[in-house]
Amino acid sequence: MFIKTIISFLRDKDYRDLLLTTVFILGIGTVVYHFVEGWRWLDSLYFSVITLTTIGYGDFSPQTDAGKIFTLIYIVVGLGIILAFINTIFKHFDYVRKSEKKKNAKG
Repeated sequence: MFIKTIISFLRDKDYRDLLLTTVFILGIGTVVYHFVEGWRWLDSLYFSVITLTTIGYGDFSPQTDAGKIFTLIYIVVGLGIILAFINTIFKHFDYVRKSEKKKNAKG
């Protein structure tokens, strides 16, 4: 069922656009943190995801002024996009799950 949900999600243009926007925002954060803070690529991606999902473990934090300023802007811009992406995935998964239940109840 999970695989069916992912496939149907990727077939829809609006969902694909949201996915690409999310990947783009995470990519921007990864590149900026890599070059501004001097972090490894994985650490930069990790920090981008942790920051935009509001988990914020605190094991990494920007040390440069440029990194801090970027983080302020990044959170404001990226948080809405990430939350929309998570919410859309949940709603889509819930819709597919309910559709399967109805189909199984009829069949």
